[in-house]
Amino acid sequence: MQMKLILREDVHALGSAGDVVEVKRGYGRNFLVPQGKAVVATAANLRQVEHEKQVALAAQAKRRATASAAAKQLEQASVTIPRKVGEQDKLYGSVTALDLAEALAAQGLAVDRRAIQLPEPIKALGEFEVEIRLHADVAAKLKVKVVAEQ
Repeated sequence: MQMKLILREDVHALGSAGDVVEVKRGYGRNFLVPQGKAVVATAANLRQVEHEKQVALAAQAKRRATASAAAKQLEQASVTIPRKVGEQDKLYGSVTALDLAEALAAQGLAVDRRAIQLPEPIKALGEFEVEIRLHADVAAKLKVKVVAEQ
C-alpha cells in the first residue's frame, strides 16, 4: 500500500523539497514523517507548501536584485594594492582574496572574501580582473592593480 507525502527537504533517490511523492506506508510513517522530512499530502498541507514556495521565490528575487545592485557598484570600482617588491619586480608574498576584501571594505564596499573567485593568489605586478560571485546568477568583474610600494 502506498501513501502520498509532501517532501519538506531533499531526500536522496526520492525527490526534492516540495515534491509530492508516493512511498510505502511503513517508510513514510516510520521514517519520513517522524524525521520531519515529509508531511502527509492533505489539501491544507499542499496550500502551506505552495505558500512557502512563493515566499522563498520572493526572497530569492530580492537577494538577486540586491546582488545586481552591488555588482554594478563593483564593476565601477577598482582596487590598487601596494606591495613590496624585490629584484626583477618579484613580490614579497602575494595578494589574496582577504587582501581584496579588506581593500574593498576600505572603499565602503562590503564583500565576503569567499565570494572573491581567485583561483590562486596574485604573485606579480600588473593589472588583473577578478570575478566576484555575489549570487548564483550574479557575478561582477573587479579591476585589481598591484603596484610596487614606494
